[in-house]
Amino acid sequence: MCLIASFMTNLMQRVAESLPQWGEAGGGFSLLLPLDALGTVLGLLYLWLEYRASIWLWLVSLVMYAIDLWLYFDRGLYAKFGIALFSLSLVLYGWTRWGRARKRPEGRIAHVPARVAAACLPALLGLWGTIYYVLSRFTDSHVPVADALAGALSILALWLLARKYAEQWLVWFAADLLYSALCFYKGIPFHGTLYAFYVGMALLGYHKWLRLMRTESTPR
Repeated sequence: MCLIASFMTNLMQRVAESLPQWGEAGGGFSLLLPLDALGTVLGLLYLWLEYRASIWLWLVSLVMYAIDLWLYFDRGLYAKFGIALFSLSLVLYGWTRWGRARKRPEGRIAHVPARVAAACLPALLGLWGTIYYVLSRFTDSHVPVADALAGALSILALWLLARKYAEQWLVWFAADLLYSALCFYKGIPFHGTLYAFYVGMALLGYHKWLRLMRTESTPR
């Protein structure tokens, strides 16, 4: 409990430190902070639905990613902006696939097949390199390496989520760790706190999905 209390205290201190920076960077009050807070609330709801493997997570994500589009473009996190745009295209795919396969074996939670896992690392490296090239060549991003890596991890995690693979949580763990640091650095404190919370929940979510997977595979 002492470790948890210390962790939360540090998070709140970082939020307090980020608020003045946000005000200075934004040139005064605007819709940025309210949208940051609303996106955080939707992110928590999304996480709860994902934890329960509920199909409704895709509906919530539709609004959440729309907010993210404006938020991250305004803050210069262009890779995250691109991920939000890509995520919107995956919402329909995920919703449709989960809905159609809900009663079929392929709609159940599963481990990543060996052949898919073998392709994930080169795919991740390719995405990282591509996003980094775009950010460093065509944008004014100050954090192209970290932003590109977090973006590549997010694309991979979203695809694994749409396929309902349990290991998507482990990929999100790494991506959320990077995004938390980036959001605090860029003066988006609510999202920074949200992603820090995601880091811990990714581990809990992974174990939750493993239990759900065993339950689904138990004969009735």
